[in-house]
Amino acid sequence: MKFTGRNVFVDPTATIGKDVRIGDNTTIYPNVQIGDRTVIANDCVIGEPLSDYYTNSSYSQPKTIIGSDCLIRSHTVIYSSTTIGSHFSCGHRVTIRESASFGNHCRIGTMSDIQGDCSVGSYVWLHSNVHIGQQSRIGDFVFIYPFVVLTNDPYPPSSELIGVEIEAFAQISTGARLMPGITVHEHALVGANALVTKDVTSFSCVVGNPARHVKDVREIKFKDGATAYPWPLRFERGMPWEGIGFERWKLQRQDQ
Repeated sequence: MKFTGRNVFVDPTATIGKDVRIGDNTTIYPNVQIGDRTVIANDCVIGEPLSDYYTNSSYSQPKTIIGSDCLIRSHTVIYSSTTIGSHFSCGHRVTIRESASFGNHCRIGTMSDIQGDCSVGSYVWLHSNVHIGQQSRIGDFVFIYPFVVLTNDPYPPSSELIGVEIEAFAQISTGARLMPGITVHEHALVGANALVTKDVTSFSCVVGNPARHVKDVREIKFKDGATAYPWPLRFERGMPWEGIGFERWKLQRQDQ
């Protein structure tokens, strides 16, 4: 069953799953696939055509896939050839350009801009006003906080794009800027407003402009002396280890 609001256009070639809800003034373009129980709110565009659509009479619309149990809030635009896994959610006025791929259980905050041709793992949280440049690669369980920018042009303006790579469990704090080609390795912590101009090693905490290593994240303590990192040992809300703990979850994962 499909529940649609007022002034909704759904192309006949689109595949709409069970119990999908589509809000007012939303457009679903050709060759879009939407999974069961997904909610598309008001004034959204799903499967926005590529630029050739407007100039090329033989344009062929690529497939766009939205997984099951997703929540896409108002005024979001998702371009064609994007693939999004299940249990995705986003805030308002999010833009996801073409050829972007997301795993499962991802979150994107309001006004974030995903410039396409990039890959994002599962359980990735991008907070509001995050800019992800083309060619970016983001691993699983990465948190990126507001006003972070991932750049990709080493000699602007140029036609050479070198994306940023962020490995699993890394944390990128508010206002950080990552320069083209940088790799932030597993469990690293990039401090607020840092300008990252070279690779960040695993478990490293970097701060400043330019960013410099200050300590191993495992040395960071709370005021009561408890160890703050690795963060999965103390934080589980919305994570697959919620209720069982990170270490037990890792063991179960290894046994599968």
